Amino acid sequence: MDAIDRSLLRLLIADARTTYHDLGVAVRLSANTVSDRVRRLRASGILRGYRAELDPAALGRKLLMVSDVRLREGWDRGEFERGLEQVPQVVSGSRLTGEYDFLLRLACVDAAEFETVVDTLKRDHGVRELRSRLVLHELDLDPGRLLEL
Repeated sequence: MDAIDRSLLRLLIADARTTYHDLGVAVRLSANTVSDRVRRLRASGILRGYRAELDPAALGRKLLMVSDVRLREGWDRGEFERGLEQVPQVVSGSRLTGEYDFLLRLACVDAAEFETVVDTLKRDHGVRELRSRLVLHELDLDPGRLLEL
């Protein structure tokens, strides 16, 4: 990955809908050359995709929680992960080392819905224990900072 690839990635992070033509103008290359470079970045796994970002609050989900999850002894982690697809309030998660097995991010309408989700996770998805905290606000950090390392 060279300086031009880094520039292309920064531009795509800022606006993933930027056309190859506009990217080419910014880095002084043809649209075809930019297309080839972006295709190589995707093939290498550096550029994983393009996504629309949803605002949970705009969808009426103003209660954002992070929950540490400990599974019941012997519960299959893969089954737990697959089961999360059935719980749409869980918007992301990570497998962890240490005291807890997973960290989940949840977007709920209110405390009553959050309580229902907790009950569902415990009843149907092998959760033994949750430790949850309210998210006060999100930090908007630039992932392009990784390109400086």
